[in-house]
Amino acid sequence: MNEIKHIAIKDLIAAPDNPFKVQMDAEMEQLIESITENGVITPIIARETENGKYEIISGHRRKFACEYLGLKTVPVLLRVLNRNEAAVALVDSNLQREHLLPSEKAFAYKLKMDALSAQGKRTDLTCGQVGHKSRDMLSETESGRQIQRYIRLTYLIPELLQKVDEGRIALTPAVELSYLTEQEQQTLLSEMEYADATPSLSQAMRLHRFSQEGRLNRDVIYAVMSEQKPNQKEQIRFRSEDLRKYFPKSYTEKDIRDDIIRLLDIRQKKRQREAR
Repeated sequence: MNEIKHIAIKDLIAAPDNPFKVQMDAEMEQLIESITENGVITPIIARETENGKYEIISGHRRKFACEYLGLKTVPVLLRVLNRNEAAVALVDSNLQREHLLPSEKAFAYKLKMDALSAQGKRTDLTCGQVGHKSRDMLSETESGRQIQRYIRLTYLIPELLQKVDEGRIALTPAVELSYLTEQEQQTLLSEMEYADATPSLSQAMRLHRFSQEGRLNRDVIYAVMSEQKPNQKEQIRFRSEDLRKYFPKSYTEKDIRDDIIRLLDIRQKKRQREAR
């Protein structure tokens, strides 16, 4: 039976693999202000665990706000759910939020798909026959194909996924990059930082194809990332390994750049003196 109780905040725990981030941002400040003025209007939803704690299904942000305000107890709606049912409920209740990062959606859909699979329910998202798509996996705002794209993001290394969250890599190119091996992604990340650029969709598709063909290495990645894009200012680039032999091993890339600029400044001043 579902019931509402006032439960100590210290007994509320985050759900395992909770993909939704809790942070102090503008929305959190508004939530804190609301709770300060009106109290907790909507109870936290949780389920009791085997060790006597209460696993949050919906309300991680409310718990954070209440802790921030120093509250000791909060109203909690207790539901009787097993682990997989709780995972599905967690995703469904939080996907309604207005602002979600791509990484949050990615791991949320993956969590829900795994939970549904464990329950023996269909999770196929792209089958063309009517009635074969999983109604349980589809959302009100995303197509099955779009959900599949988000799930692919879980194959990105954390550094590339962060660039997707920051808006530096768009969703579709990110999906193409997710098919690269972890080592290929690490190499790509290094070249991206060196070139101070991110792959376009065309570049990402070619990197994916080269990876499938077993031809993707550092030289290929460098060649692709060195291409000048439309409206991109011309840049002069040197490969790190070509420069490092001239500097101490302890030097970082920033140290090398600073030294190069310093030496060029000295050379320019010398030329100016000679021209007088």
